Amino acid sequence: MKVENINKLISEALAIEAEDAKEAGALGYMARALALATMPHSKPVDTEFTRTNGLFTLTMLARRSIGLPYGTVPRLLTAWMTTEAVRTQEKTLTLGHTLSEFMAQLDLVPTGGRWGTITRLKDQMTRLFTCTISATYQEAGVFLDEGFRVTDKVQLFWSPQDPTQAALWQSEITLSEPFFKEVINHPIPIDLRALKALKRSPMALDIYAWLTYRLFCLRRETSIPWQALQVQFGAGYPFDDRGVRNFKSHFITHLKKVCLLYPGANVKPTTNGLVLKPSRPHVSTLTAKLLHSD
Repeated sequence: MKVENINKLISEALAIEAEDAKEAGALGYMARALALATMPHSKPVDTEFTRTNGLFTLTMLARRSIGLPYGTVPRLLTAWMTTEAVRTQEKTLTLGHTLSEFMAQLDLVPTGGRWGTITRLKDQMTRLFTCTISATYQEAGVFLDEGFRVTDKVQLFWSPQDPTQAALWQSEITLSEPFFKEVINHPIPIDLRALKALKRSPMALDIYAWLTYRLFCLRRETSIPWQALQVQFGAGYPFDDRGVRNFKSHFITHLKKVCLLYPGANVKPTTNGLVLKPSRPHVSTLTAKLLHSD
């Protein structure tokens, strides 16, 4: 990491430690299913994507003409949707009258052009809202599967040419019933300031959401092999010795960023895997009721 990036993360970590997320208005939530297994980090070649975490498997399917969501934007979008759904207890979420107003909630600055944030946001919203997700749990004698889309209905009335222009109607999205139930019944509390600090790295965002959930639930020290973490987090490395080594190096680099913001995370990389120990939650309002609800 560059020195300036480290200093920025340290400053943000100190601010987070100094003020509780709820008091700072930064208490957010992440969907459990998307923290247990992750979305693509980079643009996938195929229209089917699978990630596995132990007995849990997440599969995403997309239209060939559109493609799968990837990168940081869909992660920020799902965090925003989950947070709003938990806050309002409503399936229909209002995105605001202007594009710039909504982008500010994602901590994105509107920029135009082919590679601008407006184009990227529109593309990733289309990919995320049109793909189909399957969450599967399987062990000896047990097979559970639920398929769903994130949204049932999307209404966007923004002007990409003028992101500050107010539309005649509110832009809204309506979450699908299965996704709404998932985020309402199993939300993972997170600090939105940490999410914004890590927003340049999809891997770091995934590690943060996963550790926030995993460490709170942990009751005893456990070690997770690098091969298992590679299956869960992916990142496109081949599953040979060299691929595992490269994945391990990449994972540890982003883990260090996460631990700067979440210093209470009691984790230790070893030769064979990542050792996890019971840790204090990153958000003080985490409760067993939230994380273990049926």
